[in-house]
Amino acid sequence: MANARSGSLATILFLFAFPAALHKGAAQEPVVSQNLVTDDVAVVEGETAIISCRVKNNDDSVIQLLNPNRQTIYFRDMRPLKDARFQLVNFSDNELRVSLSNVSLSDEGRYVCQLYTDPPQEAYADITVLIPPGNPVIEAKDEVLSEGNETEMTCTAMSSKPAATIRWMKGDKELKGKPKVELSYDKMYTVTSRVTFAVSKEDDGVPVICIVDHPAVKDFLARKFLEVQYKPEVKIVVEFPQGLTREGENLELTCQAKGKPKPQRVNWLKVDDDVPSHAVITGGDLYIENLNKSYNGTYRCVASNPLGESFDDYVLYVYDAPTTTPKPTTATITTTSTITTSTPNPAASQDTVPSAEPAAHDSRAGEGTPRTVDHAVIGGVVAVVVFAMLCLLIVLGRYFARHKGTYFTHEAKGADDAADADTAIINAEGGHTNSDEKKEYYI
Repeated sequence: MANARSGSLATILFLFAFPAALHKGAAQEPVVSQNLVTDDVAVVEGETAIISCRVKNNDDSVIQLLNPNRQTIYFRDMRPLKDARFQLVNFSDNELRVSLSNVSLSDEGRYVCQLYTDPPQEAYADITVLIPPGNPVIEAKDEVLSEGNETEMTCTAMSSKPAATIRWMKGDKELKGKPKVELSYDKMYTVTSRVTFAVSKEDDGVPVICIVDHPAVKDFLARKFLEVQYKPEVKIVVEFPQGLTREGENLELTCQAKGKPKPQRVNWLKVDDDVPSHAVITGGDLYIENLNKSYNGTYRCVASNPLGESFDDYVLYVYDAPTTTPKPTTATITTTSTITTSTPNPAASQDTVPSAEPAAHDSRAGEGTPRTVDHAVIGGVVAVVVFAMLCLLIVLGRYFARHKGTYFTHEAKGADDAADADTAIINAEGGHTNSDEKKEYYI
């Protein structure tokens, strides 16, 4: 038993003394060889780092791993250093792989893979410990903003290694911030980013996001929603009628107003005149019965809150009530249709209305654009001209038929003085000899 204990003690002493002796003799001229390779390691604090020493061509030389203080962690597959966080993962002639669990900032540094050859070969693995920042914090200069004003926000990411970077987003738009980096006594970094921007009413409820980028964390962010106050937005909606407004009909208008804070008052008024006495106003609704042309004018809805007031206008124009035209008879169908189509329509009376452009709504909007050429008038003129020409042709025809030409001759002149018919025939026959004395008259 005593011999066994003394043998174990001798082995331990050998493990400590032999590497030290080799190192003492070879530390003066270490050789960095491509035959021995390793990798740098970046590990988050509290997690596990893997250090691998690999030999491409080994001639049965001994592989060992040293810590930044050049203390032997592993000599072949044995661990002289009494730190249970180091564990052997793999050992062979070509690799020594060791794990270091629960890494802390004190473990950071350069680790040495050493191959005992003549001269000794070394490779270096740098362990970098990453420390993520604390939760980012957003601070706003103003909790409640007014439309058009400028505000400022700051975002802070504390105690990280290395220093974090901060980005800003407002909705889907990226903002440019001004970063400031501070290094503390314990080699930790605190980053503060400041951003300034103006707000509009569209920004109400939009999130402002502070995004922290760091190799130790992903999707690390904080957000703050904007609260923007703005003056009312006013819109007049025509509930009835859907088309033109005519005499005898009813009119119903609704005033829609929204703002932040909510509009406290909504009023109806008539520009340059009084609202009709029998008009009914209920909240944002205006109701007028039995319209007539005396109600024509501009009706305005006004809404207000502590940030200001806004309005919307509706131009009322009342048209004549629709009339029913009697069906034309068969005998007068052409004349009737001509007269009917040439009768001025209600759109023609629009020229008598002032040409001021309505601010927002106009009850004449459904009337359409006036035409520059009235085809009905042209058709009526053509019909009258054709009818006059027909009448003229009829009168001339009757005149020429009544005044036909009269034809007179003297061929039977002797018959005028004859006592009876036989004598007249004889005289007429005898007259043929004097045919050269015949004369003709044409009237």
